[in-house]
Amino acid sequence: MYRNLNDFLTEWSQSADGTKSVLKALEDDKLNQSIVEGHNSLGWLGWHLVNSPVFFMSLVGIDLDSSYDPDAVPTKASDILEAYEDISTSVAEKAKEQLTDEALVNEVGDFGGPAPKGSILRMLVSHQIHHRGQMTVLLRQAGLEVPGVMGPTKEDQ
Repeated sequence: MYRNLNDFLTEWSQSADGTKSVLKALEDDKLNQSIVEGHNSLGWLGWHLVNSPVFFMSLVGIDLDSSYDPDAVPTKASDILEAYEDISTSVAEKAKEQLTDEALVNEVGDFGGPAPKGSILRMLVSHQIHHRGQMTVLLRQAGLEVPGVMGPTKEDQ
């Protein structure tokens, strides 16, 4: 749980940079790559990372004013990256404008019951890391370059 807004902003920036590196590895013809048919694809996961901050930030009382349709997964990898760059910047800007250290301990309702805003922001970062990890597996399966986000990949060693 974050108790200091700057801690969230620092970690969000680092996490968003890692996610951008994964999204930059996407290629249009591989967006449908999934572990098996019927599971989440690279394109869907990338688009989910664009849209999920809207939900998490709404739980802490922040409207990101997103125009991205969660059900309309783009067919161009560059569109996913551009949208993510926009939404991740918006998360940081709106948090700076609308949150304080004191507000992070205030409890609000979430999908599991009352939780401090700082805890919900931690869930946002963890959620992003979780799906980014799924994407790195699919990148490798698709034969694409896997960026070293949390450390070097096999190819980096």
